[in-house]
Amino acid sequence: MAEARRESGKVPVDRSEGFGERLLGVLLDRAQELPPQLIAPLIAEEVGKIGGRDVSVLLQDYEQLTLVSLPGRQLVVGEPQPIAGSPAGRAFLDSAAVEVPQADGVRLYLPLLDGSDQVGVMALTVDTLDDDDRRLLRRLAGLVADMLVTKNSYTDQFIQARRRGEMSVAAEIQWALLPPLRMSVPQVEVAGILEPAYEVAGDSFDYALNDDILHVAVIDAMGHGLGAAVMATAAIGAYRHSRRADVGLPEIYAYMDRVIAEQFGPEHFVTAQMMRLNTATGRMQWVNAGHPAPLLIRNHDVIRVLESRTTLPVGFGGEEPRVSEQVLQPGDRVLCFTDGLIEEHEAGGEQFGLEQLVDVVMHVGHAEPAVRAMVRTLSHTLKQARGGITSDDATIFLIEWRGGTADHLAAVP
Repeated sequence: MAEARRESGKVPVDRSEGFGERLLGVLLDRAQELPPQLIAPLIAEEVGKIGGRDVSVLLQDYEQLTLVSLPGRQLVVGEPQPIAGSPAGRAFLDSAAVEVPQADGVRLYLPLLDGSDQVGVMALTVDTLDDDDRRLLRRLAGLVADMLVTKNSYTDQFIQARRRGEMSVAAEIQWALLPPLRMSVPQVEVAGILEPAYEVAGDSFDYALNDDILHVAVIDAMGHGLGAAVMATAAIGAYRHSRRADVGLPEIYAYMDRVIAEQFGPEHFVTAQMMRLNTATGRMQWVNAGHPAPLLIRNHDVIRVLESRTTLPVGFGGEEPRVSEQVLQPGDRVLCFTDGLIEEHEAGGEQFGLEQLVDVVMHVGHAEPAVRAMVRTLSHTLKQARGGITSDDATIFLIEWRGGTADHLAAVP
């Protein structure tokens, strides 16, 4: 057999199973049938084979303030850790491992990344750590994140662990409707946040990356409570349906408008911002349906408000909208937001306003250059600047265009 390979010019490939493949293979082989409650002991067992101990799985709470322990057999359950200022929080925000020397070894915090969305952090202690350990544990954390996301569809345990307060029915609907809060590929990164986390009702966002086109929608359904959540659900459903039919932005607007009008009547509406960004060229197009204009950010400074001709909110039967356009430069960011950020005010006081929003955006952008960290910090900073008031829903959605290509990721070295 070996002689035949040599004669044909083929190089023999070693297909024997090494230690790392066996370790990761156990997770892959068992993942399909593994009940959610057995993920914890399996993770602890796998980490133990590498010499690790005191394993914790930390998940982000809905307000994005703390990382909370996932309970489970053989996992260490501790107090919630703040995302700001803790090693676990640093690993979470930076999407990079953090090592903390201790008297009995090294405490390692590994980001749990499903794609580019941060699920949480896996923490463990090892006596010693070398590059082979780091590589194997990083890959193990990736598999753990995939398992948590997959099994999340079959259980309430992970959602229950993340909750730090009582959630309204409207918020329950909205959180179930959302895509991952972050997506990052070489050409573009997006991140979003909703507040108040446990009471949000009419605000939502959606996105999809289809080949080189990033599709984005940010909406705000009128009203509060369950009624607003139901209307927002219909609006996002109509947006997804028309987007997947591969029609243009005016047709997407028209379909959303018809759905809201037919289902909720002439006195109900949804403001919306629908966008398309060509990630190869930076050409961005959008339709504004009664929504606040987005901000264009370059080098962490707001260089202009993307004012454009607006049409009526969806549901009011507006005329065919004019599509606006902006060509971005690599590194440019576009910040979309709902009116809850700028219209908030104390009784008898002035509205927070666009000018203050711009000041906070630039301050936070210079202090927190990473997209996800900026969105999170911006939300919390704006809430504090508004006096902690959240009488209306508020949404932030940030897009960063980088350009280039991702073709190298499809090449196997």
